[in-house]
Amino acid sequence: MATVDVIKSCIDSIRQISEHIQGAIVYLDAGSVESFQLIGAYPVLLELGARAICSLENMSALDAVVDWNSQYDPARKLVVITSSLLSNAHRYILRCLSTHQVVRHCIIFTSISETAHSAFPDSPLGPDAYHEYESLLVQDYEELVKKSGTKPGQAKLNFEDGGHSQFPSGGEDVPNLEASSSGRDIYEHNPLDFVEDAVLKLVVSVHHFPMIICPISPRVFVLPSEGLVAEAYLSSEHEDFISPGLPPLSTGMLSDADDVPSGATLTAHFLYHLAAKMDLKMEIFSLGDISKTVGKLLTDMSSLYDVGRRKRSAGLLLIDRTLDLLTPCCHGDSLVDRMFSSLPRRSRTVSHAQIKGSGSQLKLGSSYLQRSPLDVQIPLAEILNENDWKIDNFRLLESIEAFLCGWNSGNSDSQIAGLINLSQKIHDKPSHSDLEKLTGSFVSSENFRGMPLLEAILDRRTKDGALLVKKWLQETLRKENLTVNVKSRPGLVTRQELQAMIKALSRSQSSLLRNKGIIQLASATILALEESNYAKWDAFSSAEKILSVSSGETSQSLAMQIGDLINKSALLGSHVNEGKRETSKGLLSLQDALLLMIVGYILAGENFPTSGSDGPFSWQEEHLLKEAVVDALLENPSVANLKFLDGLREELETNVNKLKSEKTTEDPSELDIDDFDDDQWGKWGEEDGDDDNKNEQVYGDAQLKLELRDRVDNLFKFLHKLSDLKRKNIPLRDGSLTTEANFDEDRKGLLYKLLTRVLGKSDVPGLEYHSSTVGRLFKSGFGRFGLGQAKPSLADQNVILVFVIGGINGLEVREAHEALAESGRPDIELLVGGTTLLTSNDMLDLLLGDSSYI
Repeated sequence: MATVDVIKSCIDSIRQISEHIQGAIVYLDAGSVESFQLIGAYPVLLELGARAICSLENMSALDAVVDWNSQYDPARKLVVITSSLLSNAHRYILRCLSTHQVVRHCIIFTSISETAHSAFPDSPLGPDAYHEYESLLVQDYEELVKKSGTKPGQAKLNFEDGGHSQFPSGGEDVPNLEASSSGRDIYEHNPLDFVEDAVLKLVVSVHHFPMIICPISPRVFVLPSEGLVAEAYLSSEHEDFISPGLPPLSTGMLSDADDVPSGATLTAHFLYHLAAKMDLKMEIFSLGDISKTVGKLLTDMSSLYDVGRRKRSAGLLLIDRTLDLLTPCCHGDSLVDRMFSSLPRRSRTVSHAQIKGSGSQLKLGSSYLQRSPLDVQIPLAEILNENDWKIDNFRLLESIEAFLCGWNSGNSDSQIAGLINLSQKIHDKPSHSDLEKLTGSFVSSENFRGMPLLEAILDRRTKDGALLVKKWLQETLRKENLTVNVKSRPGLVTRQELQAMIKALSRSQSSLLRNKGIIQLASATILALEESNYAKWDAFSSAEKILSVSSGETSQSLAMQIGDLINKSALLGSHVNEGKRETSKGLLSLQDALLLMIVGYILAGENFPTSGSDGPFSWQEEHLLKEAVVDALLENPSVANLKFLDGLREELETNVNKLKSEKTTEDPSELDIDDFDDDQWGKWGEEDGDDDNKNEQVYGDAQLKLELRDRVDNLFKFLHKLSDLKRKNIPLRDGSLTTEANFDEDRKGLLYKLLTRVLGKSDVPGLEYHSSTVGRLFKSGFGRFGLGQAKPSLADQNVILVFVIGGINGLEVREAHEALAESGRPDIELLVGGTTLLTSNDMLDLLLGDSSYI
């Protein structure tokens, strides 16, 4: 039987819509771009006949010019692939249609099903969402074309801004950018005939395309960070809720149907259609309140028809992220986690309408999360420096000028002169500052001799993964018949060695293109293991070990360690602010110390649940911690991006700047003789005014400190909630799935422990099985005649999909595969998925940053 491959399923889904792709301009929204980038789908789209592949949010009138499948006729078909609601993509689709007015057929693929559209609170569409939108889009386009009604070909494009300057600030009034795909006039008839022709012949069709996911490997995937499913809230503000991007505490009280978070509903619809696309019949198990809600929704969506079809049986294990917040907050031994934490990310897509403002409701509103994009930017230019990587700027710019002149050969001489002036401007600019840096990104489908690159390092620790990358580079050099004069020590990976091999493979363009996958992975490895990044990661890891050891001793010892981390970070921040020295490698900032304080409180709640009346520490211990945090924030208010400081940060920064200025102006070691001048006696009457000013200043400082104390009190109330995870989460109460009390060098997370127990067929407290339609029928009807079905076991399945609602990290993926290997079941195919790929910085943002409730 064929193995389950998420990447292959995504590629197959794209090929199934080949008839729509052929001859069309394809527009992808931000979530689809992220997905297709990781899948490596762009060559597939071009193979299927796509004329151009463009960004939906940042569309331009020049998009139609880039015709990869050269044809003389202008493109009359437009394909839009979106991972958001149709209503959210509407303004961008209208812009595309108004720009490419020769288009007669618009095909829209959305990953959000019709049922999910009708269930989502912000969607104005009903149960027949697709047909409703088809008619609404045609109607809006008709009004837009009649309103503009200008003859095509009269407007001129501004090449300096890429054709964007004619877009309006709002999304409602989309202009008529009259430029055909060839840059010449197409219509020679009356413009009114054109308007009537555009209205009558535009055909719109909407289809469901669920396979917009981000596979990190053939068996590991997450959802696009800018797709609706990942952006939707998983909880609402309530006593037992921690963050909108995380499930609530599993107290055993399931919410009513009306109170189900939109993220849970969308997750259920996504998993249902994912299983259908992969021909899997799911036996559903859940652990956690939101997971149980998703499991029930999945069960309700199943039907006798779905169950009776010939599908491969698989087990689906749903897990709430809130049952284990410690693992994603910590810095484990994972090369993939180091890469995603060290490498810069692509900035989130921001449209021009969002920058300038619009009267309509924008997608990036208060009800959507802002998750970090998964598309990392590997700075290849730093690895391939100028001495080894030279680009002929002159020839490149001459080619651009010739292309633009040829594209506008039918235009006036003044436009040609403008293009030449533009080229001259580019020539005059320094090449080292204006040429975009050469960057790379991960593509999960790239492999080395059949072994997917990312999948191989996901299953390995940091050192083993780096050695594997080194081995791949050496074998690639032998294959290319290249030699590198660099010392190599077995069992050791150095930056100089990897960089020398990368440069050797990149000397020729053909070699660079053939081996781009391993070159990008090796470059990412270099950046992840760079001294500054490596030292900071190890500093985090050492601090977490110390906290874990202290949690096995006394609450006083743990509180002292947390306080020491806060004080050291405050001292570091004050030195950096004063300009005395730069941040030393391996030292932690205040933001880092607050993340470690979260780790400390979670550990304290597991080991000292009754030390204090309201928290895991005594009143005296927590008072000292509060004072340390207040003092640290007074000295370094701008160090951390903390939501609980909103509205107070400017006052704190003003206070710090005022203290600095006073410190620099006052010098008590020097006395001025004028201080003892007789004329000073005549100023005694003015001292009362000076005292009043000082009193007002002291009063203002006291008010600021009191306000800050109130904010810090709220922070510690939130930390108390985190320390109650073990007590309030019912599946964790017996202690079998929580972290070990004493520090273990190879401490495992919840996912490893859960899979170990499940595959060993041991009982797991709180694990619920959701019966299928047929199962419920046997249980309720035929069960009275002795024909009832036995409860299935997850270990009996040959395919197991583990999905963590809230997100996963690389360490958990490795531990999941370790649990499978130790179970002695090589016949089981394990797939691991999650809402997003989490790093420790993402967790800090979810708990204390802009995406938090605090």
